[in-house]
Amino acid sequence: MSDDRRLHWENVYSTKGEADVSWFQESPAPSLDLIHLVQAKQSDAIVDVGGGASRLVDSLLAEGLGHVTVLDLSAAALDKAQKRLGATGNRVTWIAGDATHWEPPEAYDIWHDRAAFHFLTDAVEQAAYIERLKRALKIGGHLIMGTFALDGPEKCSGLPVARHSAESLASLLGAGFKLIDSRRHDHSTPWDSVQRFQFSTFQRVA
Repeated sequence: MSDDRRLHWENVYSTKGEADVSWFQESPAPSLDLIHLVQAKQSDAIVDVGGGASRLVDSLLAEGLGHVTVLDLSAAALDKAQKRLGATGNRVTWIAGDATHWEPPEAYDIWHDRAAFHFLTDAVEQAAYIERLKRALKIGGHLIMGTFALDGPEKCSGLPVARHSAESLASLLGAGFKLIDSRRHDHSTPWDSVQRFQFSTFQRVA
């Protein structure tokens, strides 16, 4: 399944332009708002899981948050982001890998995921992702998770998704995580349809 997913996303990012996918954002405002909410510091280690060609990394660097890692299944997606950033991208750690198999090389203060976790529809893969999250996120650190809401799309990019609420995510994460913010976001795609997202922010407390 992991290799099938990788091939799927390599094909997507190799054949489509940056703005030709439904999840494209000119400005990642919902994610930035939550990164501000948790009061990210310039010294914080931040990982953007499933970051792909997202422009969040551009905004983080522009705000002086220089310890950033972007993890994505697709090397082609990461290449798009690196080319867009030019020399500035040399300040970023780029990792082509699967979050369900990844061995985190360091501990992070903020784990951000917009629209990656919801592609994991199998309980075993969800558990594997959360195991890596627990290895990587510091006690006191923050998880910012953006998924399709319970009334959001059932598929994306031709793949089924698992829709979530803050409560369903809390149940998967377990007692070591405290929900500190829950909000909805209606994302307008490049062709003006609406995708309903749920953004849930947790602090790791144990």
